[in-house]
This record gives sequence, structure tokens and C-alpha cells, in this order.
Amino acid sequence: MTSHRIGYSRVSTTDQNPESQQDALKAAGCSRIFVDTFTGTKASRPEWDRARDVLREGDTLVITRLDRLGRSTKDLLAIAEWLSANGIALVATEQQIDTTTAEGRLFFTMIAAFAEFEHAMMQGRTLDGLAAARERGRVGGRKPKLTEKQVNAIRVRHDAGEGATDLAASFNVSRPTIYRALEATQ
Repeated sequence: MTSHRIGYSRVSTTDQNPESQQDALKAAGCSRIFVDTFTGTKASRPEWDRARDVLREGDTLVITRLDRLGRSTKDLLAIAEWLSANGIALVATEQQIDTTTAEGRLFFTMIAAFAEFEHAMMQGRTLDGLAAARERGRVGGRKPKLTEKQVNAIRVRHDAGEGATDLAASFNVSRPTIYRALEATQ
């Protein structure tokens, strides 16, 4: 039976570029690489599902870091159990983890716990920062594309017979933005 090195990477925001992970996985000798791209902690990972379908006993799953594989310690441990039950090794290139050794399995468990702890701490700091900003009168989110004065002008011009397409071109926004402005002034 021939064993394979199968690579998996996950890019969690649109700002990240999967190429560095893919380059590292190619350098680690992966014959196939699966890449999931999404934002947040979405449960569905179609490329991970495909990778699981390809992995066989004796294969090695190669990742760059544990946080690219799982979203929580519980998730990582469930994946580790699945890999172990199916006779599949795990290698994390940047963290020097190789679950074919007892030390690698221990280190994997410890790193997974620290990764979840750091994620929880980061979430807490983010929430604290948002609360402090709100106390100072600042709110998060995208800045409005139109000022209140522009929204009122859109209403006046629309009531005078100007269409949404012409208004959108005039204010350099999309038609849906014009429709939202009109809804706001009803």
C-alpha cells in the first residue's frame, strides 16, 4: 500500500492569501492540496470533506499550523481522534508536530488547548475594545455611503421623477443604495 502526503489549508478571511500555505505544503511533499476559503467559524468546510474522502490508512495529513485545521480544541481533538482511528498521521510543519510519535501527540494536545485559549482571549479583547468605543460614541461597521443631506436630496429628486439608475450614477453609488436611501426617507 502506497502512502500519500495530503495537504490541507484554510484561509479564514478574504484578506489572507492561501499561496504561502500552499507553497509550504508543496515543499513538505504533498501530492494533493485542499484549500477552504471563508470567513468566521463556518461549520461547512467542503475542501476538508474532500480531503477526508481522499485520506487512507497510512497517509499523512500535512498542515502548516493547527489553527488552519480546527476552529477549537474540541474540533482539533475530534479530528485527531478521527485521524488516529483511521491510521492517518498528522504533521504541522510550522509547529514541528508529528503524531506518529508520543511526543507529537502530547504536543498536539497542548498546542490545541493554547490555541483555543488565545482565540478566546482575542475575542474578549475585541469585545472589550468595541464596548470602549461605544462608550466614546463610536460604533463599528461600515461608514454610510451617503450623508443625511444626500439621502434627502435623493428623496427630493426621486419624487420629482428622476429614476434610480440616474440617481445612482449621479451619487456614484449602486441602485440598491438608492433604494435603501428611499426606504429611509419614507
